[in-house]
Amino acid sequence: MSDEFSVESVYAELLGRAPENKMEPRLAPLFRAMDVLGEPNKAYPIIHVTGTNGKTSTARMIESVLRAHGLSTGRYTSPHLSKVTERISIDGHPVSDETFVRIWDEIRPYLQIVDSELEAEGQPRLTYFECLTILGFAIFADQPVNVAVIEVGLGGITDATNVGDGQVSVVTPISLDHTDLLGDTTEDIAHEKAGIIKPGGYLISAAQPLDAAQVLLEKAKDVGVPFKFEGVEFGVESRTVAVGGQMVSIQGIAGRYPDLLVPLHGAHQAQNAAVAVAALEAFFGGKELGFDVLQEGFAAATSPGRLEVVRTAPTIVVDAAHNPDGIKASAAALQEAFTFTRLVPVVGVLREKDAEEVLRQLKESLGGLAEEYCFTQSNSPRAVPAAELAELAIDLGFGEDNVHIAEKLDDALEWAVERAEANDDLSGAVLVTGSITLVAEARILLGKTEA
Repeated sequence: MSDEFSVESVYAELLGRAPENKMEPRLAPLFRAMDVLGEPNKAYPIIHVTGTNGKTSTARMIESVLRAHGLSTGRYTSPHLSKVTERISIDGHPVSDETFVRIWDEIRPYLQIVDSELEAEGQPRLTYFECLTILGFAIFADQPVNVAVIEVGLGGITDATNVGDGQVSVVTPISLDHTDLLGDTTEDIAHEKAGIIKPGGYLISAAQPLDAAQVLLEKAKDVGVPFKFEGVEFGVESRTVAVGGQMVSIQGIAGRYPDLLVPLHGAHQAQNAAVAVAALEAFFGGKELGFDVLQEGFAAATSPGRLEVVRTAPTIVVDAAHNPDGIKASAAALQEAFTFTRLVPVVGVLREKDAEEVLRQLKESLGGLAEEYCFTQSNSPRAVPAAELAELAIDLGFGEDNVHIAEKLDDALEWAVERAEANDDLSGAVLVTGSITLVAEARILLGKTEA
């Protein structure tokens, strides 16, 4: 049996469990699993990352700088773009198929113990996300890594990853998303995210809406941990567009770092970089970072699916923005970093998202740069049908003549490329956005298998 088949078969086994969007708000079964596995959640220090937007990019920057310091790293992020092993990365690369399968085989009997205890109590057995999270902790302990950077799946307080105690808890910008599960205000959402702030830790937060900042501040004071907020103790001093990214000057909590090259586009990525710097300083005991090591770490940072150019002539950019704030940040970055005269967006949205707000923000942010839009859908069962999105767009005033429907993504891309090339000036481009599942499929269709 080949490794490839084994990863696929493990993945099939995981998918047979309750899906990702049916996460259980519970932690007891995770603590029970850690207990029977010998507490892999305590085998290494953890930097725990939550927030609405920017979690994965921030986690990847933190990890890259830790690696530049010569540390062995584990990174747990979600969702994946092309292969499930991307969620559990060792030293910057998806865990090997062999290790993924071996550790799963080792922990499976222990998970069955937890499942049978849950079933005896009339509770649902461990979900897909809970199992993957346990697998991630177990793989990092097996390595063993020097430090794990762990991204919350959803919320914080009852998220499966919260069996780990962050030495540093990082909160990226909070906005409204997953309101059906997390609450209707940024204050409600902050209460969920504040759940990762633990005694003995350290809170590093991006600038937040006032109500959210208040919640985080109070939680930090309650558990008696130091806290630093972007815009108060640290932040971006200045930034300028540079080839392949931007030059950013950052004031950290322990030092000042002028003119760092960050190879990612947009004000939001500069902000993520500042949050990463503060988190790293906190992790290293509040010490100033060596400039050269920091620059080396940032230079190596990538964030697949975040304003990523996957093809040229015409340029195709994929961006995993899937809520209004994400769309707004990406649109601004796109217009700042590229000189396209027109853009043909290919858009797909998932059911649990506020499709109307996503489309409204897209129309407002791209303005005259985008006239024609192609609405499509990913293979996800949670995808809003393309025709329904198009109808919504027409209701929002996109103009009937400017709206095209293609149920299949390859047809959508073909149409969009043709429209982007309609002027002979070579300055038209295609933007694929609206959901991570759509971006994931586009990357694979366009030959990007590594993430």
